[in-house]
Formats: sequence, structure tokens, C-alpha cells
Amino acid sequence: MRRLSLPAAGRRSATALAVAGLFAGAVLTAAPAHADGPVFTLGGPAEVGLRPYPATGKPQTTTVDVTVNNPSEDVENGDFDGEYTVTFDLSALAGVADVTFGDTGSSDCKITGTTGVCTDYGVWAGLSSVAELKVSAAKGSKLGATGDIRVSGTAEGATFTSFATKVTVGGPDLVMKPLNLKADVKPGQAQRAPITFANAGTSSVDGVLLTLLHSHGIEIPERFSNCEYSDGVGPGNEFDNAYTTVVCALEGPFEPGAVYELEKPFTVKAADHAFIEDFIYRVNEDSPKERAAQRAGAAFTPGTGGVLGVKKQAAPARSADLDPWNNQQEQGIRAKNTADFAAYGVSVEKAAVGETVKADIGFRNQGPAWIGYLRSGESIGLVDVKIPQGAKVTAKPKSCNGVTASGGERDKQLGAPRYICQVGSVVLEDADFALPFELTIEKVVADATGTVTVRNWHEPEPALQFDPNMANNTAKLVLNGKDSGTTTGGTSGGSTTGGSTGGSTGGDSAQSTGGTAAGSGTSTGGTAEGGLASTGSTALLTASAAAVALAAGGFLFVAVRRRRATTGA
Repeated sequence: MRRLSLPAAGRRSATALAVAGLFAGAVLTAAPAHADGPVFTLGGPAEVGLRPYPATGKPQTTTVDVTVNNPSEDVENGDFDGEYTVTFDLSALAGVADVTFGDTGSSDCKITGTTGVCTDYGVWAGLSSVAELKVSAAKGSKLGATGDIRVSGTAEGATFTSFATKVTVGGPDLVMKPLNLKADVKPGQAQRAPITFANAGTSSVDGVLLTLLHSHGIEIPERFSNCEYSDGVGPGNEFDNAYTTVVCALEGPFEPGAVYELEKPFTVKAADHAFIEDFIYRVNEDSPKERAAQRAGAAFTPGTGGVLGVKKQAAPARSADLDPWNNQQEQGIRAKNTADFAAYGVSVEKAAVGETVKADIGFRNQGPAWIGYLRSGESIGLVDVKIPQGAKVTAKPKSCNGVTASGGERDKQLGAPRYICQVGSVVLEDADFALPFELTIEKVVADATGTVTVRNWHEPEPALQFDPNMANNTAKLVLNGKDSGTTTGGTSGGSTTGGSTGGSTGGDSAQSTGGTAAGSGTSTGGTAEGGLASTGSTALLTASAAAVALAAGGFLFVAVRRRRATTGA
């Protein structure tokens, strides 16, 4: 068995994606009438199309990844340790398709006659892969021939749902043509996107869904009446405020062997705050199930303009395979732009022994660019907080780790002389990254001064590559002094509790209008979590490169890593 998991925040490979609320393919499941012990759900794609058996050469295979979901949310202790068996009934595929096992991880799998069996020990919490089936059209099979793969499971002390995958010889094969847009642009520069796709399959499609996904620094001004638009990609998605989704319903029929182009191309414009951007465009056969998958729970607004139509081209389709991977294309765009991260601190003039100082410190992005590491998902940088003498940290944001004065590891998180706070992978152009600390005064030290620095991960070379103004990347955190506590661009704020009030109070962080930034806690700017607060529009998502196609053909956003059971992760 192989565990399927999203890469850890700040260490993922593109993009992020199964993206996230991810647009996973639907599966056919049957719930048990009653359950004794945990209930595990077997799953996979609801439908699979096969390339017809060729006149010469070997038939093309399609991979069906069968998964099992353990609903426990306790990743550390929610695993099932017993033996289990998964059975594959292949009898309905006689004369339709041939099936073999591909990658089975640690499972012991074999096929005897029309029955496949996999046995293994342990079902991890979350989603895991049981085995891959390699399916190809049988010799002599006819176009339209169909049959089901039926999958069931058993284990002592647990119950498995069952499911079926419908396998059909032939079908449509929608293929998206790459646009080859300019990768290097200037803020404000617009490009035309004459999107073209083909049906390289064996049957027609009555209607298609064209889905566009673009990152926060790209603007598409057209608002067609047969398209709907969302800011974000759905609740619970790590990148919800970094992407916008457009879903357009195009009427057919779209015939096999034909190529189609939009009658009116979209405009892809780099916004004034553009930096490193993604533009993803995809076509799928229209259906209620596919619409729900592409919407992924996000709120959409219909366009009010004219109808987006398509026209048939004379050129033949280039592709010759039923391949869900070629439904989507992606264009990376980079705008020549910069961002200015300005740190801010706090100055408290009087704080007696025993008092607790509430200090909201951090940095603001003064633009003009937003910064989003959507492909790698890595943290943009960190905030390095050095605590003033005589003070002890008694409350900190979750995104901050206590370290020694030299930056070494430390077991106790409170009372550390220094804190390293991860920024996350997205910072909007008007974001306020507020980190609320509480400091208890143990000894009064005149002009006790610490620092707040927003920098790169590599301390000897602290410069952020996108920030040409490093002069304001460090601010002061002052107790029992009269220093303003800021560099340029920052407003100090602080208060004390426990007997007296001192220092300047600030209203330095605006309330966030969107979700949290990756790895940075909540984005209210004033809670014990710490995080991003934004005064502007927030639109977010998940990722793309290193992506994995999810069964029903949703966006290939999220990277799914597979590890064998022996790795323990």
C-alpha cells in the first residue's frame, strides 16, 4: 500500500494539488447496511475509456488507481493494523478489456481467471493506494463495448464499502492545444489567448466545459454570459485567495477528428501587482458531475456579456490517444516587478516587573507586486524576532518556533530569546503579516532593544530577491525606552496588562478579507495565531507543476506523493 498525501506546506512541489479541495473524480460506492468497527471506503474513477485495439502493434493501456480511504483524522494513531483483502471482479470485462496489475506497493496481488486479489496489512489514516490496474482493449473488442470492474474488501474488525468502475472501448478524447504566450511581460501588458482544442477520440461530445484558472496577478476582463467566475478555488483550499476560476459551458456537438477554436479569444493581462503567475486552461466533457468537480465548492457569479462561441477548423486533430492528461495546458508568466516588505516593531516607554506587554509586530507588503510561490509551495521567507533583555515570551503565534540566541534548536517554546516565524507561500500586494506576542517583564532594563527582521531563509545572505529596499526590513522592539520602534513604512503598536498601561498603541493591522496564508496561521493580524491581514481583494488557490491527474479529469493541481508502507510515512 502507498499513502497518498499532499506535500507539507512550504516543502511541496508545485503547486500545489489532489489540489486542493481538489477536483477529484467521482467514484461509485455502496455503503454497508451496518458496520462493526471502522468503515473504509474503496474508490477510483467512475468511468474509464480505452483506445480501441489497434490493427497492428500492442494496445494502449490505461491506469486505474484503486484507493482506500480511512476517515480517521488522527494521522498519528488512526491507522488500522490488521490484515485486509481487496477483491477485483473482472468477469464483466470478458471480450471487452484485458487487465493486469501495475504498481501494487507493498500489497501482494495476483489475478486468477477473472478474479484479482490483493492482500496487505494496515490501512493508514487518510487516502492510500491499494494497487494500480493496467487496462487495455481486448483483441476483437468492438467500439462501445463496456463492462464493470467491481471492487470489494474484507477485514476482521473492519468494514469496506464497494465500488465499480465502468470500462468502455472508445469514446471522446478532448485535447487542449498549447497557446505559447509570452512568458516574460511587464505589469499592465495584455496578450490574446485564442484557445484551441480537438476531439481526438472515436465519438462526439454534445457539450464541453472550458475551465480557466489564473493566479492573483493575472486579469481576464471578458465576462461572457455562458461563463461563470469565482474569486478563489473553494473553501479549505490552501491557495484559495491566490487563484480565480472561470468555467464556460460551450455547446456542441464536437465531432471526433475535428479541431475547434473560440470565436473570441480571452485577454490575459498582467496586473500592476503581477509577479510570478500561472495560467491554466482545460477542457472536459460537460456534465453535472464535471461542473461540480470544477467548481469545487467555490461561489461563482455568471457573466453579463455576450455568448462565448466556438468555430470548427479545417485542420485535423493531432493527437491519437484517449488520454485525460492532454485535456489541460499551463502557461507560466513572469512580470518584471518588485515588492517592498517593511518590518514594524513596538516601543513601550514604561513596563514594570510582572507586567505583560502585548506586542503586535511583523511586516507589511508595500507592493507593488504580490508574491506567490505557487509552483514550489515553499515559504517566501521568515520573520526573525530577537527578544529584548529582561523580557520573557509567555504567548506566541503558532507559526513561530523558539530557538536559541544563535538560532539553534530549543525544546521549550516559551521563554526563548529568539523566534523564527515562517511567512508562507503567498503574500498579497497589500498584506499585513502580523505576529502577536506577549512579553512578561522579569527585569527592568532601560532601553532594552530587540529586533524584528523579515528576510530570506539563509541568514548570512538575508536579502529577499524580489525586494530591492532592504533598508526597511528590520525594525526595533523596545521596552522601557523612547524609541519609535519602526523603520520606514511601519507603525508601532503595543500595550501592557497587569497593572499599568504604557507605550504607544497602534491600529496597525487591517482585518483579512480572505483565508490564511500557507503556514502562517490565521490572517486576522491580531490573534495568537499570527498571519496575513489584507485590505484588498483576496483570491487564492493551489498548484500545478508536479501535478497528478485526478480520476475524473479535474485540474491537475496537487502533487500526490506515493510512499511504500515500509517507509512509515
